Amino acid sequence: MKVLVAVKRVIDYNVKVRVKPDNTGVDLANVKMAMNPFCEIAVEEAVRLKEKGVASEIVVVSIGPKACQEQIRTALALGADRGIHVETSEEVQSLEAAKLLKAVVEKEEPKLVILGKQSIDSDNNQTGQMLAALTGMGQGTFASEVVVDGDKVNVTREVDGGLMTVSLSLPAVVTTDLRLNEPRYASLPNIMKAKKKQLDVMSPEDLGVDIAARLSTLKVEAPAARKGGVKVADVAELVDKLKNEAKVI
Repeated sequence: MKVLVAVKRVIDYNVKVRVKPDNTGVDLANVKMAMNPFCEIAVEEAVRLKEKGVASEIVVVSIGPKACQEQIRTALALGADRGIHVETSEEVQSLEAAKLLKAVVEKEEPKLVILGKQSIDSDNNQTGQMLAALTGMGQGTFASEVVVDGDKVNVTREVDGGLMTVSLSLPAVVTTDLRLNEPRYASLPNIMKAKKKQLDVMSPEDLGVDIAARLSTLKVEAPAARKGGVKVADVAELVDKLKNEAKVI
């Protein structure tokens, strides 16, 4: 069974994000970039399926500038077999990303597509669902457990009321949640081997997809600084402040 995993290059989650002075976007100059944490979980799950003998090949795909090949190589070092880079310097929004992934799915014909449930830069939580709709595949989102059983995959989802298990016919799209697994670290020998693994580069034009933006960002602002807390002498003063200053009671 072939598994396709989508990964995204984002600002490292340990880095403090800075907004550009003109409020047109996030400042990416000299900022450490990394693989989206949810995408790391997706790669790990695919590797575990291969280790169980369920998956026979893992193909990793990323969309973006040439620098995205760094994240693809990381995925190859973690255990993926082959990489695909859809190279573009343009901003790729959720729908366009889903269309590009659809074209890759049609080309590769995987039985299972695994994506992170969202990226930590835009937090849209859209691409996996859009891809499932465009391809007509069943979808299991927010997965905390994935079990492949013959021509079906059982996905345990995290929902507000607890857990929900859905059974999907393959091929299917699965998006990963935090509690699905804990990603491994790539070893030095595997990092060296990853440099020799196949990595195909193509453009959106090669896939016949128009990636023209349909949404525009009007303004980006940093969150307002939190005000310092205050101490109150007793419950009466607390109630007074909640009533007259915060106006929440």
